[in-house]
Amino acid sequence: MTLAPLVLLALAGAGMLAGFVDAIAGGGGLIALPALLAAGVPPVLALGTNKLQSVIGTATAAFTYWQRGFVSLKALSLGMICQYAASFVGAYVVRQIDTGVLAVAVPVALIAIALYFLIAPRLSDEDKHARLSWTIFLPVMGAVIGFYDGIFGPGTGSFLTMGFVALFGLGITRAAGNTKIMNLASNLGALTLFIPSGDVLWPAALAMAVGQIVGGYLGALTGIRFGAKLIKPLVVVISLILAGKMLFVH
Repeated sequence: MTLAPLVLLALAGAGMLAGFVDAIAGGGGLIALPALLAAGVPPVLALGTNKLQSVIGTATAAFTYWQRGFVSLKALSLGMICQYAASFVGAYVVRQIDTGVLAVAVPVALIAIALYFLIAPRLSDEDKHARLSWTIFLPVMGAVIGFYDGIFGPGTGSFLTMGFVALFGLGITRAAGNTKIMNLASNLGALTLFIPSGDVLWPAALAMAVGQIVGGYLGALTGIRFGAKLIKPLVVVISLILAGKMLFVH
């Protein structure tokens, strides 16, 4: 499939906007995937292409958060491995099961996340006491959310951010940075299946990846600069938009 240069340029712009939003609160796929479909890319090819271009933006944002000290790769390493493996399994399993029940259950969960961030007291950039052990429960969270990301996907960033804040006591900016690292692992797991299957339109993916690098970097810097006062409302808005899209747009 061949895309015109102007279409590739438009996709690069969409990738930049998606990377910016995703680096702060997740949900970049709300911009990138419709852009690919609007360009005439078939759905299965669009899914694989979206995964590849989003990996670039996620990696850029993750590196920026790590470089500025908001992420410990050592603390996340086992969780990342579990999330990578579970996402690969999920991407394989999705071809053999009916995910219809998720189309109803996931929006309800996203609305609950939005309400939590909206009304929970004292959500800030300060770390609090962890309710669960990182060593034991981070791999569990990574495996569960990674499997979900492999078989379905929408809201993965919101679920991770919620987990880091509510279960592990992280401040919102650190939670956003840790979410990017974990999300990168699950995206790579799904790509391990998508790329050998030929489900990537490389010109579109590379054009969008250029935009993602710029957007992911600027988005991470913006999230770090403004912290909870920006990330908190964006998580609420993105979660509600995702829920609404899944419930009412088909």
